[in-house]
Amino acid sequence: MSKPKVRTGIVGAGFAASFHIEAARRAHGADVNVIGVHARTDASTDSFAAKHGIKAFAELDALLEQIDVLHVCIPPALHEPVAVQALQRGIFPIVEKPLTGYFGDGAPDFDGREASMTDARTGALASIERMRAAEAASKACILYAENWVYAPTIQKEREILEKTKGQILWMHGEEAHSGSHAPSYGHWNLAGGGAMIGKGCHPLTAALYLKKVEGRARFGQSIRPATVTARAHALTQLPDFVDTGHIRADYVDIEDFAMIHVTFQDGTIATVFASDIVLGGVHNWLEVCAGNHRTICNLNPSNQMQTYNPVESQFDEVYVVEKIGTKQGWANTAPDEDHSHGFPQEIEAFYRTIAHGDAVESDSELAADTIATIYSGYVSAGNGGAAEPITLL
Repeated sequence: MSKPKVRTGIVGAGFAASFHIEAARRAHGADVNVIGVHARTDASTDSFAAKHGIKAFAELDALLEQIDVLHVCIPPALHEPVAVQALQRGIFPIVEKPLTGYFGDGAPDFDGREASMTDARTGALASIERMRAAEAASKACILYAENWVYAPTIQKEREILEKTKGQILWMHGEEAHSGSHAPSYGHWNLAGGGAMIGKGCHPLTAALYLKKVEGRARFGQSIRPATVTARAHALTQLPDFVDTGHIRADYVDIEDFAMIHVTFQDGTIATVFASDIVLGGVHNWLEVCAGNHRTICNLNPSNQMQTYNPVESQFDEVYVVEKIGTKQGWANTAPDEDHSHGFPQEIEAFYRTIAHGDAVESDSELAADTIATIYSGYVSAGNGGAAEPITLL
């Protein structure tokens, strides 16, 4: 049987765009034809197009005229206008995380450290509402590219919850490493915040997702977040911070550490840590403490493979694991890091939604709950950790 043909385009030419195009070309549920790419500069557009054997588009409109799906792999500040433009044409936008946010008041001297977090929350929620309104008016839908939802460990926990009808009492998790490589990260007006949104969105979304799964399995409806308390710190900007060169410390107006504590509608809880101050590679994990089981979802590092390398230069051409710092000595080497993180699985699921109408697990409602929780978290952090209600859209 022939597969449905789907024409795809990519906006952006950075790290995310590279794994998006590879995952799209491996999709089994559809016959995917990657038409072309549009990026911020002609040079980056042409370079990406040449590397991947696709057409370079100088204008986004010209690319949109030829595609059914758009991979949105650009800084978060640009997600809303590009996704809305795609939806208005009936094109499915696959949007990287975070879906959207608040990116300042437009002033050239905007400083996130001095901004009203109440205004930030209002702005972020308004952005979500505009995106979901465009989605409601479109024949297409937003596909929220939160790979944690599709990670094998998280999906196995989904199966456990569905089959055992378990009640989650507490989840706690973390995303942390030594600092983002993205040039836009570090500037609130481009990234919408710091560690709380840039790192915290991942384990937080997974936790919100699993409570939705539990609610569907037990009651036929989602259990959603109700209140949040949070703290945020800029540790690398402290006057006495000792910069040894191992941790990125050039952030302009964002936090590099955050803690988010969520209370759900049923009174159960989740705690998430997010930071840019952790050496030794990426720490991505979520632990689920349910009344009938306990699960540790360990995305990275994983001990399924370990290597010992006595000489750094021996592994110059060998990828070990993200942000490890050194390849000498023992390492938890990743045999297939993208698979462990759920990247190819999420793209496969999205193309099955596009081509066959399958229900999407990581949708605009889940993304909206994440954004609403995080920006109420910023309000809470600004108030010394006082509990804040979460506005559900």
